[in-house]
Amino acid sequence: MTELDPVIHAAARLRITAALATLADEGSIAFPRLQELLDMTAGNLSTHLRKLEDADYIAVEKTHQGRTPVTYIGLTRTGRRAFEDYTEALHAVLGQR
Repeated sequence: MTELDPVIHAAARLRITAALATLADEGSIAFPRLQELLDMTAGNLSTHLRKLEDADYIAVEKTHQGRTPVTYIGLTRTGRRAFEDYTEALHAVLGQR
């Protein structure tokens, strides 16, 4: 039986990676915008982002716009490949491929 990546399989992390996968390669999104899109609390989103970052699935860039700190999140190549593999495995589990 095909195994689903446990890092991505958690519902919140699946939603995060799916949202990030819609961005262009090496694209990123500001933390507040991602939080708004996913309707997650900052703490919950941060916790799941940390797990994805530990797996090298996302890159987190902290910068400033003027004096305001801004955090950008994007999928790494490893993360994009993991998401693609996950969706293929999910199709296989569902008997669609």
